[in-house]
Amino acid sequence: MPHTLTLILGGARSGKSSFALHRATSRAADVLFVATAEAGDSDMATRIAHHRAERPAHWRTLEAPRAPAQALRTTTPAPVVILDCVTLWVTNLLLAADADWDTAMAELTALLDWYRNLEQPVELIVVSNEVGLGIVPADELSRTFREWLGRFNQCLAGEADEVYLMVAGLAVELKALAVAPRISAGNDPA
Repeated sequence: MPHTLTLILGGARSGKSSFALHRATSRAADVLFVATAEAGDSDMATRIAHHRAERPAHWRTLEAPRAPAQALRTTTPAPVVILDCVTLWVTNLLLAADADWDTAMAELTALLDWYRNLEQPVELIVVSNEVGLGIVPADELSRTFREWLGRFNQCLAGEADEVYLMVAGLAVELKALAVAPRISAGNDPA
């Protein structure tokens, strides 16, 4: 099994995480879940607890709000690794005291380098929000967030073998693994 990268995009409450969990469960029993959320308030703490309860108890969880590649290099990977989610990861990077685009991009590059350089095959499933479909935000911080997340999503989609857009709980395939075309008597290449 070669390395595969799957990007799952969608709006809030579109079914992204559920789709990622189902996909991982169907692929392997041993899954490593990389969580980027931080419980900054009671609502977020409740959301984190809800997401934890949805995951199988035997899955390992790695908390990595700002530097997932660094955290992944210190643990044994599983056949399937879920990173949920890029949206909160970018938020954490943007709100850090030393926030700048070069530092953020270095973190994304580090994650992709970790993935590319693994010796054993892994399926990396990455969950992210699509926030570029609405109006242009009125304030600078929101515009910067939208820009950073959009660029992260573009880089990940470019690297990904498969990309899905979740809409109302339905997965719309945007990019699929390349499959050799079937040749039948009607389309003989000779």
